[in-house]
Formats: sequence, C-alpha cells, structure tokens
Amino acid sequence: MTRVVFFAFRSDPLCFMHAILNAIDLEENGMWGEIVVEGEATRLIPEMARPDHFLNRLYLQAKQRGMIYGACLACATKMGVAEAVAAEDILLIGDMSGHPPMATFIKQEYTVITI
Repeated sequence: MTRVVFFAFRSDPLCFMHAILNAIDLEENGMWGEIVVEGEATRLIPEMARPDHFLNRLYLQAKQRGMIYGACLACATKMGVAEAVAAEDILLIGDMSGHPPMATFIKQEYTVITI
C-alpha cells in the first residue's frame, strides 16, 4: 500500500487544508496519508478545533479517520499551544531533540512531503 506522510510546517490555514484534503483523497483512492504538524502549524490546531473555524469540519474528519499522526512537542511548546494540542487528543511527539523524526516514516517506506 502506498503511504504518504505530510509534514505541515506553515501556519497558513489554506496550506494546511491541502494536507488534509490530500490525506483524505489518498484514503479514498486505496492509499494512506497521515499528517505530522510541525513548526508554526502547531498553532493551527486550537484554531481549527473551534466550531466556527472554516477548517473545523475537515480537521474533525482527519482526526476521526486517524490521519493526524501527531504534533511536534518542541514546536507546540515554543508556540505556547502544547496544552491545547494535548487537549485535542493529538499526540505530542519529539524523539529527535524534541521534534518528530522523518526517518521513522522513511524506514516504514512512507513518502515524505513537506508543506
């Protein structure tokens, strides 16, 4: 099975939307997509969790389908959103000096895409 992981770094909600849309599209086409939320994008999690946010519906779909693998512990802490991310039941990961390593996914034959 083709597996793709999107490392989303940018805090631009329109950019993040494409990570979600592509992960869903992969699943609908018999493949698998996951999202690792990195850098400034960690600030989007509490924003998207708000029911009035324009990405809330897509965000909830991705969460319910298990497509949000986790968020960077170091970056979420630096951005001041670590508690809000954890409250969303999103795993805070950081096996590489506080950050999620891409090598974990590469070893499992994922295609890594950065956004």
